Amino acid sequence: MIPVSVVTVVKNEEVNIGDALNSVKDFEDIVVLDAFSTDSTVEICKRYPVRIYQQRWQGYARQKQSAINYAEKQWVFLLDADERVTPGLKEEISNIVLNHRASDPQGFYIPRKNFFLGKWIRHGGWWPDYTVRLFKKDSACIEYREVHEKVIVKGPVGYLKNPLEHYTYRNISDYIKKMDDYSTLAAKEILSKDPQPSTASLLFKMTVRSFFTFFRMYILRQGFRDGIHGFILAILYSFYTFLKYLKAWEMR
Repeated sequence: MIPVSVVTVVKNEEVNIGDALNSVKDFEDIVVLDAFSTDSTVEICKRYPVRIYQQRWQGYARQKQSAINYAEKQWVFLLDADERVTPGLKEEISNIVLNHRASDPQGFYIPRKNFFLGKWIRHGGWWPDYTVRLFKKDSACIEYREVHEKVIVKGPVGYLKNPLEHYTYRNISDYIKKMDDYSTLAAKEILSKDPQPSTASLLFKMTVRSFFTFFRMYILRQGFRDGIHGFILAILYSFYTFLKYLKAWEMR
């Protein structure tokens, strides 16, 4: 067993959570913080050796920090319901924590293999998509922001080689639903930094930044090499950029 606490936050994740928990069953401590799911998420979690807690949804950052606070081990691994820990990554994590010295990194970036509509996306900025997921509990915290929260590590941060698999967006409808939620949160964050942006400024960002998002993903980061999947992603992310500034204008 790997002496690490795996923590995950869930709400109505019956489609994903079983595979996620199955991929980390070799870890000594698994914490699930459920936001009062109305589907069979909790029942599925009970099939695994996990500690289940429930808390009303507080936003991504606060919810994840609450889950981390329940961790019993010195090392924490943050896992989303649509992610899977590969055997190679488990072995690498085990070696890291069992042989760690005080002068070694306090947290680690992990590459993610992102899958979109069943295809591993290797370009467009989607690979290796490094993100901090393994860290010492007392040396890290979640950055509080509306969306795209991240782990802040106090001390040096290293890199692992083996990837975490991320099965994002089961279909186009799934992406559109999440885009609607994320763009609303992103718009709130935009206004929190500048409560009264001018209409001209928002129009400029709606148009120019949307176009540049597509150009960066599809051309500069070679999303075209992923075929039709790369094209669709570049279009969707461009529209997401447009939508968050449009909603900021609407809210203002």
